[in-house]
Amino acid sequence: MKRALLLAVAAGSVLAAGCTPVLRNHGFVYVNGEVPEIVPGEDNQASVLERLGSPSTQGVFESTTWYYMSDTRESLAYQRPQTSYRRIVEVQFDESGVVSSVDEYGLEDGRRVALVDRETPTPGREMNVWEQLFGNIGSLPTEQFGGEQNLPGGAGGPRRDQ
Repeated sequence: MKRALLLAVAAGSVLAAGCTPVLRNHGFVYVNGEVPEIVPGEDNQASVLERLGSPSTQGVFESTTWYYMSDTRESLAYQRPQTSYRRIVEVQFDESGVVSSVDEYGLEDGRRVALVDRETPTPGREMNVWEQLFGNIGSLPTEQFGGEQNLPGGAGGPRRDQ
């Protein structure tokens, strides 16, 4: 009786442990959950680097915008992880490197993007595996491998006779 009770308690604790969510933090880690104050018009790139460190990423088309991103993902057993918290701090600089604006975004500011699963057709013919493996045999002249001129792939290099 005691053995059955002990096995039941052990099995129950193993099952309960499997249902405990695993939290993982990704990206920029804030000290005490707060971003140090950045004052537009006073702070510059050096002072932002000193307070926050290197940004998670910079603007794609301009390097005058820095992003500090963090999120928390929660996974439960075999399910796909879900993002439960997201915080993005956007710091914009003017041409002289002085902070012009600071904005914060959260999980509620994000939008789902619908991906299209269509394929773009490419011109050319379909080749099977054998044609891909053995298709170039005999198609290159052997004199090109002597080092004289125009190696395949565009690697010409300096000529030996000069």
